[in-house]
Amino acid sequence: MLIALVVVSLILLTAYFGESAGSPLHTVQRGVIQVLSPIQEGASRALKPARDLFGWFGDTLDAKKERDQLRAQRDALLAEEIDYQVAIRENRQLRALVRMDGNHGLGSYEKETARIIVRSPNNLLRDTLQVDKGTSSGVHVGQAVIAGGGLVGQVTTAAGGTAVVTLITDQRSAVGAKVLNRGGRGDIGLVKPSIGDPLDLLVQQLPRDTKVRVGDNVVTSGVIDPRFPSPYPPNIPIGRVTKVDPAELESNNQIHISPIADLRHLDFVQILTTPPPGGEERAQVP
Repeated sequence: MLIALVVVSLILLTAYFGESAGSPLHTVQRGVIQVLSPIQEGASRALKPARDLFGWFGDTLDAKKERDQLRAQRDALLAEEIDYQVAIRENRQLRALVRMDGNHGLGSYEKETARIIVRSPNNLLRDTLQVDKGTSSGVHVGQAVIAGGGLVGQVTTAAGGTAVVTLITDQRSAVGAKVLNRGGRGDIGLVKPSIGDPLDLLVQQLPRDTKVRVGDNVVTSGVIDPRFPSPYPPNIPIGRVTKVDPAELESNNQIHISPIADLRHLDFVQILTTPPPGGEERAQVP
């Protein structure tokens, strides 16, 4: 049977190619094409929506895959950018601590660098930080805390691996201070935060005849005046004078300063570690 079909096919092919264009076989071919062509075109048109639908699904899947890849790349770049910005910020603060290390007579102190892990919520009365170093690292109540070129506060609670620092902007804080005025007198006063604006520090109980100008520096007094006993070493920068009102100085014996340390944007601090005080591990902040 197969051999017969092959023989018939060869005979038809020979006859087809051997005949002229007007031969019966060519005429039959043209007739079949004319009959089937509309059917083929109609089928093609009918199937076009299905082909387009499958093509749309394919394009959509490719687009979603590309979108997901772009999102992953975007997220990776954003993470790298954030890590870079954090590293720059932390590096700047740590370098400031290193620069301060040998200044202001602090070279003889042992220092413990600590990271801030908890910040107190915005509170006009309480202003504290919690750090990741405690008594196991030599941190104890009463020790001074510095950062960014100036005084931050003091340790008021200490445990094994953590401590609480009360800032100089806390309403319970009071720091014995010395004004480095251009007259060279070094008038002594007490630094306390303003009520309602803790970053506006007041140097109170100054002599009425003090000679002070905007821009003068204010540092810790240490313990050189028994009226203002201080847990802080002397000559740590506290702030710069921002306002001197003669009437206010006459009536209230006070001037205004702004803190040198950027107390609202700290990530690291340094604690001046000293032999721990005996007894209770909780300081009463004046």
